[in-house]
Amino acid sequence: MIGLVMAGGRGSRMEFPAPEKLLLEYEKPIIFHVIDSLNDSHCFSKVFAATSPNSPDTKYELEQRGIETLDTQGNGYVNDLNFLLQKMDGFVFVVSGDLPLLDEAIIQKLIELNSGNVWTSFLVSKKFLNYLGLKSNLLINYDNIDCVHTGISIVNADKIQNLDPVKENYIILDDKRIAFNLNTKKDYELLSSS
Repeated sequence: MIGLVMAGGRGSRMEFPAPEKLLLEYEKPIIFHVIDSLNDSHCFSKVFAATSPNSPDTKYELEQRGIETLDTQGNGYVNDLNFLLQKMDGFVFVVSGDLPLLDEAIIQKLIELNSGNVWTSFLVSKKFLNYLGLKSNLLINYDNIDCVHTGISIVNADKIQNLDPVKENYIILDDKRIAFNLNTKKDYELLSSS
C-alpha cells in the first residue's frame, strides 16, 4: 500500500499569511506529524507528499527531509487527487496533511477496517466534532447521522482509470486523532491550548 499525503492546499481559511498552514508548529511542523505517523505505522511500501504551486515552502521542507514529493497543478483537492490516482497502482491510503493528532496506531486501525472497496472514506459524526470544539459546514448525511469527512480515504487506484464516478463507501469512526483537521485559526488556537 502507498501512503499519499495531500499537501498542496492554499490554507486560505487560516486567516494569516505565513507560514504555510502545514508548516505551523505543534511541537514540529504539522505536516511532519502526518508523515512520521505514516512511516511509523510500517503499513506502506512508499510514502509520498502531493504538493502544488500553492505550497512551495512545504515542498522545500519536505524535500530537505528526504520526503519524495509529487507535483500537482493546485486545482483543488479533488482534482489534484484524481490526477495522482490515475498514475498509481494498488491501494492508496490518502490523508490530508493537516491532521496533527494522527498516529501510527489509528492508521493501522483504519487499514484493518478497510474492506477492499474501490473507495472507502472515513467520517466522524458532527456531534463528536462539536464535542471537540470543532465545526464544519461540509456535512454529509450517512446512516441518518450528520457527518464530516476526515480527509482520509483508502482507494484502489487500479479501479480509477478515468474520471468516471465510483461508489464511495463510508466508515464512521469518532476518534479525535482523525477528527482534528486543522482548517482555521481557531482550530490552531484550540490545538495549541490542548
